[in-house]
Amino acid sequence: MLIKYSLSLSLLLPLLIYASTKPDTFHVERGVTIKAPPEKIFPLINDFHAWNDWTPYNKDPAMKKIYGAATMGKGATYAWEGNQEVGKGEIAITDTAPPGKVGLELHMIEPFEGRNRVVFTLTHQGDATQVTWAMDGKNSFPGKLIGLFMNMDKMIGSDFDKGLENLKAVTEK
Repeated sequence: MLIKYSLSLSLLLPLLIYASTKPDTFHVERGVTIKAPPEKIFPLINDFHAWNDWTPYNKDPAMKKIYGAATMGKGATYAWEGNQEVGKGEIAITDTAPPGKVGLELHMIEPFEGRNRVVFTLTHQGDATQVTWAMDGKNSFPGKLIGLFMNMDKMIGSDFDKGLENLKAVTEK
């Protein structure tokens, strides 16, 4: 029994040590160019009701959505609860600078607890707008451990790519 325990520990310990060396923060960022002025795109990001037209996170048709008293602009809030694909969480718009920036605080409750900063930046470029969706957060030890087996940048980034493509389609139609 002691040999089995020692063998398991000798295999697990290096993995735990390696995970602990991973960065304490993470950053995910994606962008898309949309053939529209920022003034046309900004309201779709600055209003949680408008998110229904483009967000990649409406993966559960039975998802419960709770909108705050304000759904648009600074102070707007939105909460959701759904299946394991969407989990449970809440998000708030913390600052806006029309038509170039929307800042949000994301609080994921399930499946993993986390608080992250999300920023949409809209940069006018001739007859188009470069829209950037970025998220920054702390990488807890469990997150570091999970990151050894799952590429969080690719996983979250693919959602951002899909959402930005949806936003582009909605805006350009």
